[in-house]
Amino acid sequence: MKRQLPNAKDLFELMRFKRPTLDGKKRRLENALTIEDLRLIAKRRTPAAAFDYTDGAADAELSIARARQAFEDVEFHPSILRDVSRVDTSTTVFGGPSSLPFGIAPTGFTRLMQTEGEIAGASAASKWGIPFTLSTLGTTSIEHVKAANPTGRNWFQLYVMKKREISYTLVERAAAAGYDTLFFTVDTPVAGARLRDKRNGFSIPPQLTAGTVLNALPRPWWWWDFLTTPPLEFASLTATGGTVGELLNSAMDPSISFDDLAIIRQLFPGKLVVKGVQNVEDSRRLAGLGVDGIVLSNHGGRQLDRAPVPFHLLPAVAREVGRDVEVVIDTGIMNGADIVASIALGARFTLIGRAYLYGLMAGGQDGVERAIAILAEQITRTMQLIQVSSLDELGPQHVTQLARLVPRSAAAAHEQLGAPA
Repeated sequence: MKRQLPNAKDLFELMRFKRPTLDGKKRRLENALTIEDLRLIAKRRTPAAAFDYTDGAADAELSIARARQAFEDVEFHPSILRDVSRVDTSTTVFGGPSSLPFGIAPTGFTRLMQTEGEIAGASAASKWGIPFTLSTLGTTSIEHVKAANPTGRNWFQLYVMKKREISYTLVERAAAAGYDTLFFTVDTPVAGARLRDKRNGFSIPPQLTAGTVLNALPRPWWWWDFLTTPPLEFASLTATGGTVGELLNSAMDPSISFDDLAIIRQLFPGKLVVKGVQNVEDSRRLAGLGVDGIVLSNHGGRQLDRAPVPFHLLPAVAREVGRDVEVVIDTGIMNGADIVASIALGARFTLIGRAYLYGLMAGGQDGVERAIAILAEQITRTMQLIQVSSLDELGPQHVTQLARLVPRSAAAAHEQLGAPA
């Protein structure tokens, strides 16, 4: 082969140098291509106590690990030769529109992660045209979230407390502010054992130790934001203080019952959704009671460890009650492909919690918008590769849940132990 010196003009055609981005936040967010990338940025920029509250779960954290593994254990079955030059990711849920098949889940202590907190989430949701859910333990009030998302869809997540009047007042405030959907949460009769929080002394206000201070020293931006913004509080409640578990145990009531559900139904004029459903029987009973929807959830693995995996429950629940109530799923969603698989197996909608908070910690509202953009891009690409042009075209034929956690039969157990079946 004849060799020659490279021509400078040809080299410049082949090698286009990217213009450097001088804005540090913009640069790190642009370089984040996945939710895991945002998680790593968040971990670098956030003190351990705040990061671990988001990242952690209950006890040995088996439930969240299994939920994420369930989404990884998915096999897609694409069609061929379909026109997917245009893909429609929009849907309707609980009587209103969403530009994407996911919304932002309720999260507590949000402003401790990053001081823009719920305002960043609600504003980003408004910009993208997706719903935002405020937690009872949120750090921004019902009214201020409405102001940040005045024309978008706001949902409220309710804990039924020992002092029922507090819960009733919250329901009335959410209705008065125009929230269109209420999540009645049923998986927190008591607080789960969140060991990372206990080890970190996580509370509001933070219980500072020498280790807490040393961990936060390399993160002066977090301290600057924390110390120069309004004091942290549970903005929709009047009492604060104590560790996460203590607050939950004082606020929650293990005597909560179906009677409470009936009372809340009378108080709230919008859509009523029960969050924290974990079996088919309860799904069937709730459908018979006329609720508008259910959320299959184990609270992000933060309550009962070794709880059922919502994604595993989804096909059976969707078959049983999907014609009567809208089925939503959360826990473990870290990729747009997880959302596509959920819709295919019968979910009407999905919710993201940690994924949104990783973006918040990585870059405030800009980081939340980046998280939404990453998931939106993954949803669109996955749909195009499966070769469907709308969410309604997705069905069980497109997804197989590969078996990993399979219940052992009594006969198999006896056989392994060397005993007669």
